[in-house]
Amino acid sequence: MGRSRSSSPSSSWKRYFNPAYYLKRPKRLALLFILFVCATLLVWDRQTLVREHQEEVSKLNEEVVHLQNLLEELKTGQGVHSEGVIISKGKISRARRDDSPDDPVTLQRREKVKDAMLHAWTSYEKYAWGHDELQPQTKSGVDSFGGLGATLIDALDTLYIMGLDEQFQKAREWVANSLDFNKNYDASVFETTIRVVGGLLSAYDLSGDKVFLDKAVDIADRLLPAWDTPSGIPYNIINLAHGNPHNPGWTGGNSILADSGTEQLEFIALSERTGNPKYQQKVENTILEFNKTFPADGLLPIYINPERGTTAYSTITFGAMGDSFYEYLLKAWIQGNKTAAVKHYREMWETSMKGLLSLVKRTTPSSFAYICEKIGNSLTDKMDELACFAPGMIALGSTGYPSDESQKFLSLAEELAWTCYNFYQSTPTKLAGENYFFNAGQDMSVGTSWNILRPETVESLFYLWRLTGNKTYQEWGWNIFEAFEKNSRIESGYVGLKDVNTGVKDNMMQSFFLAETLKYLYLLFSPSSVISLDEWVFNTEAHPIKIVTRRDTLWKFGGSDSRSRTRKEGRFGGN
Repeated sequence: MGRSRSSSPSSSWKRYFNPAYYLKRPKRLALLFILFVCATLLVWDRQTLVREHQEEVSKLNEEVVHLQNLLEELKTGQGVHSEGVIISKGKISRARRDDSPDDPVTLQRREKVKDAMLHAWTSYEKYAWGHDELQPQTKSGVDSFGGLGATLIDALDTLYIMGLDEQFQKAREWVANSLDFNKNYDASVFETTIRVVGGLLSAYDLSGDKVFLDKAVDIADRLLPAWDTPSGIPYNIINLAHGNPHNPGWTGGNSILADSGTEQLEFIALSERTGNPKYQQKVENTILEFNKTFPADGLLPIYINPERGTTAYSTITFGAMGDSFYEYLLKAWIQGNKTAAVKHYREMWETSMKGLLSLVKRTTPSSFAYICEKIGNSLTDKMDELACFAPGMIALGSTGYPSDESQKFLSLAEELAWTCYNFYQSTPTKLAGENYFFNAGQDMSVGTSWNILRPETVESLFYLWRLTGNKTYQEWGWNIFEAFEKNSRIESGYVGLKDVNTGVKDNMMQSFFLAETLKYLYLLFSPSSVISLDEWVFNTEAHPIKIVTRRDTLWKFGGSDSRSRTRKEGRFGGN
């Protein structure tokens, strides 16, 4: 019996699963493929939507929890800023969010430093408002810098970082309405740049308030004729009202190395933020001039002839009058975000570090490392407290070396920091003298014995803590802070000591105590995301300046595309 042409329902369906069926019917094959693709896309799209929804819900839950915590703090009376709040791109987040939570001791110490800042500031506000510096013993103001309100401008960014908004706003109003640079005063180009230009630029970078940038332009324009020399190396003194740049008589007509090579950060930043290349052009011409005859060991004497660009026979030092030249070689490289356009700064700095190694000696019997001074071929076993910035600089620069070199320089930085800390620990007051001498078998002895509230050792402790996470540096910093509190705090502010051995007090609260010493101490006990070293670089007066990537066009002094576009991205945060 032959087979019937008809088949059962189950066998009828089977043909649709047979590939041969579709090969004979290409239109149906195409339709099946289209259906398959559509189904796949539909499933993938739904899964993506679900995943993104879950992520968004998770983020919103995190923000809700965070905002609840902030609200709870406000209800309990805690200052929001005491925890380092960041406002970035419209979102509020805690500065320590990416750090380990503060332990109670660290939080308490940070608040103690903030209290010290308030005491210093309110004393200045009460007795010396608008003057350059406070004389606490006589409760009077003194115009050490021609009446530019140096302490007020120096303290702007410290007030902002600590969240002292009421004090910051009052200072801002003084800058806007009372700050006048048209003064018949012979100003130090160096001091005016690092304190006034740097302080105003930092306040602008932090707050985005254009009044600070406008004032920075005003004072920078008054300083700019100092660079009109045959070599491009600036004179160090200029009259703010009339110009007439010159050098002090006691230098024999020479310019000072640190004074001539420590304006790069501020003037480059000013060109980037205004789009006007003239500021950058002047200060980078100075570095190009130095680079023409840069010695093999990268060490320059402190006196430079501004007419010929040649060095004079004088001291080589990482202390007074030499120090910040080397600091700015490194920091100009960092400020430009380490691109090829600023590579020459790094190369010059590394050359200078080879020279620094030749100046390092160690004491007996305790093997304290220290940096000698040099004149001609002779080494002097003397180190300024000012040179205690070097451990922080070396640690900061060590990250740019290959691993072996990096570790070598970091270890040296730690050794030098230990020496600088012992400058403090070796005296009855636990405060360091101005300089130290080293003699065989005696380790260290105080030379000039005053202390004027300097920040350099605390600065290095800050960098080493940020870069290593070693809490020992916080402990050392706290011990130094306590020594300041015990010996320098009086009812009307803070004073230095005429003698660190006897504790006899002077009558001056230096502006850098608020700008540098207290700021570095505050940051030493703050999360590392508060003024992140990835986003900010500190000038030599501890004013944080925003890092802006340098392009080749900037090195050629390009136009307005160089201006900063990141000024209003938030309180401390980055792009």
